Amino acid sequence: MTAVLDLSSTPSTPFHRLVRVELRKSYDTRAGFWLLAVIALLVLATEVVVLAVTTVQNDAIAFGDFIGAAAFMTSFLLPVLGIMVLTSEWSQRTAMVTFALEPRRPRVIAAKAVVGVVLTLVTVVVSIAIGLVCTVLYDLIEGHADWTFGWSGFFGFLITQTFAMLGGFALAALLLNTPAAIVVFFVYKWVLPGLFAIGAALMGWFETIQPWIDFQSAQNPLYDMSLSGDDWAHLVVSGFIWLVLPLAVGIWRVLRAEVK
Repeated sequence: MTAVLDLSSTPSTPFHRLVRVELRKSYDTRAGFWLLAVIALLVLATEVVVLAVTTVQNDAIAFGDFIGAAAFMTSFLLPVLGIMVLTSEWSQRTAMVTFALEPRRPRVIAAKAVVGVVLTLVTVVVSIAIGLVCTVLYDLIEGHADWTFGWSGFFGFLITQTFAMLGGFALAALLLNTPAAIVVFFVYKWVLPGLFAIGAALMGWFETIQPWIDFQSAQNPLYDMSLSGDDWAHLVVSGFIWLVLPLAVGIWRVLRAEVK
């Protein structure tokens, strides 16, 4: 009689353990560690430069302005983080090990997405902490400080940065290649808005549809949570085109991709 190994009663890997493993992967590699370090250092450098310029020129600046400077910088780096969280399996050829230990790929993808959101939240908290310190230093130097920020600014900052990270995550799922996903992201970030602006300036019909397909512009009211009426419609439609649809197709591809 042939012996049969019965694994039916073996408990599945807890989801929190998958998240913990994926989180460790995000900083265990040299590339992952230095990406996280660069994000923190660039946020620190950006806010310090803003503090130095405003104090030297005796300009007024608010707490929220420091956060805005950090948001501008992290909007370029968090998508790269989202890309590397997903593509690390394929670029480092560890997907076979990962999916052998956890064959249910949707759980692995979900764990990676949770890690991306957690790291985004950490980035937001670090940015706010550095902005807080810079505002205190500004108060000590100038003798006054404007602490205007508020919950709307916080949630706007958090939502836009999460969208940025998920945008990179979606491109990573579509391409499963780190360099290609990063190149496509920067084309989307830098080239596409210019093409949209040129098209809107030259063609009246395109000016009408631009708000419905320009996801980056649709997010602008989120920074102070001032969305109203058509702003919500523009955000939902453009977000579906540039975030939801690529993410859905990318996840479908990951679920069907051949692991080598």
